Amino acid sequence: MTERLLLLDTASLYFRAYFGSPEILAPDGTNVNAVRGLLGYIAQLAEQYRPSHLVCCWDDDWRPQWRVDLLPTYKAHRVVAEVAGAPDVEEVPDPLEAQVPVIREVLAAFGIAVVGAPGYEADDVIGTLATNAGMPVDIVTGDRDLFQLVHDAQGVRVLYVGRGVGRHERVDEAWVVAKYGVRADQYADFATLRGDASDGLPGVKGVGDKTAAVLLQKYGDLAGVLAAVDDPASDLGPGPRAKIREAAGYLAVAPRVVAVARDIDLPRTGLELPRSPADPDTLAGLVERWSLSSPVERLTGVLASLSAG
Repeated sequence: MTERLLLLDTASLYFRAYFGSPEILAPDGTNVNAVRGLLGYIAQLAEQYRPSHLVCCWDDDWRPQWRVDLLPTYKAHRVVAEVAGAPDVEEVPDPLEAQVPVIREVLAAFGIAVVGAPGYEADDVIGTLATNAGMPVDIVTGDRDLFQLVHDAQGVRVLYVGRGVGRHERVDEAWVVAKYGVRADQYADFATLRGDASDGLPGVKGVGDKTAAVLLQKYGDLAGVLAAVDDPASDLGPGPRAKIREAAGYLAVAPRVVAVARDIDLPRTGLELPRSPADPDTLAGLVERWSLSSPVERLTGVLASLSAG
């Protein structure tokens, strides 16, 4: 089998499964639609892309303090309540929160690698594992920030599930240029200038997608844009010049917040996709307790077919 690494933005997928699927109850009345949906997504993607390696990348810290220290608005709107001295708690519907430990148990019983890192988000785990992976990499996410990792020469692309897993788009360098007018290696600067309300990134006031793209097309990167602002002889218009100057404080810190980490100390072994469940007895118990027969049978069958093929 040709080696291929499939990196899953796990929370992005189980949130999508929870909100996009009808309620499905286990015998004790617990909703298990996110568990079932995530297993279905893994089976679908593994069957379609036939990876040799697969990692469920995890948010050990969904809102790292070092990013908040740089930009206090970062994901602030998602915090349930701020308690002095306590870690931030993400707003997650109770019926979904109850399913997360079940997801972890089922993945462990299958033997599917789950990788997180203290003080980092799943995006950073993805960025690190995708860098110098030594094989083609597909990143499955609904997060546009990860477009910054797309790199044709290194075989890194994003399977973007913004319209659904079944209708995902294969994002390569040409796709990014066609969609946004910037190169993938410019995307982080593009996102910094434009901002992103969903992450609490204010961006430069008055600079949207079109203006951000034009600035980067003309000046190359954020450093080039800032140099043009400070150069009286540059052809940067007075409007954009003033807006960027007003956002100087934000632009001094935002690039470090937006940039996905690529150098965390993470394991590079034990990431192979299992060809059969690692702990069949435990998995059988989970199937019975949580009514998971159909998705577990499907994923088990897909794993067996990969082994045969």
